[in-house]
Amino acid sequence: MIKIGSNIINPDRLINEYSPGSIEQKTIEILSTSSEVYEYDSINQLKFELNLRMNIVKAAVELNNSDFSFRTFRKSQCNPEYWTRTDEGGFLIKEDVKPFDAINDILVNSSKYGTECATAIVIVYYLALARVFPEKLFNEMFPDLYLMNWKSLDEDLGIYTDREPKDYLPGDCRYFKNPDVDPLTPEWQGENVIDLGNGTYYGHGIGIENAEGIITALNRHRMSDEAESAHLMDSVIRPSFKYLSYKYYFSI
Repeated sequence: MIKIGSNIINPDRLINEYSPGSIEQKTIEILSTSSEVYEYDSINQLKFELNLRMNIVKAAVELNNSDFSFRTFRKSQCNPEYWTRTDEGGFLIKEDVKPFDAINDILVNSSKYGTECATAIVIVYYLALARVFPEKLFNEMFPDLYLMNWKSLDEDLGIYTDREPKDYLPGDCRYFKNPDVDPLTPEWQGENVIDLGNGTYYGHGIGIENAEGIITALNRHRMSDEAESAHLMDSVIRPSFKYLSYKYYFSI
């Protein structure tokens, strides 16, 4: 159920504010029918989460449809006009560049970029926030933008892991583990994905597939056909929507 302050809300009116089948509607339906109590300080705080979740899904689809390539950290690449590639394979924003411009360049000049799946999810988050936050706020919040794995996300986005979630929501980050990965291809030890809310997931290097499709792709990189199959973990990773909404509404 959904609570605003101390009041349980009827979701019908809120659902009708969004298009049928939209990410926002799907999210409201899951939240409102859950046995979990989802509490918000205001209706605007809830609407912020709905908007950001929608943009996370949108950014994932757009990144998938771009020329952004899959590469290991050792072979990662970025546009040197905006980023410095570090020795560990991450992308550090240059001092004279606006973060808003740099993150959007990943879609504009996608063929100049390539990295592995965890960093791709980080990029999805920042692309989504660049659509939700005003440009000025985005630049102020992320002046030292560094794209690699999950580094800095705790501070920037309040990222956290829920290991026993009651529900899975559009825009959630999930993980497919490949426990018996071939040691010759360690980059396929698992796949970080974005839940697209329609039974499919975006995983960089694999694309948009249902769970069976991603498991099949990972199983091609097992030690042998008899090795343990890849599988979808129960946990989810989420940014702190409340923290980010506070930053958003405090700025406007």
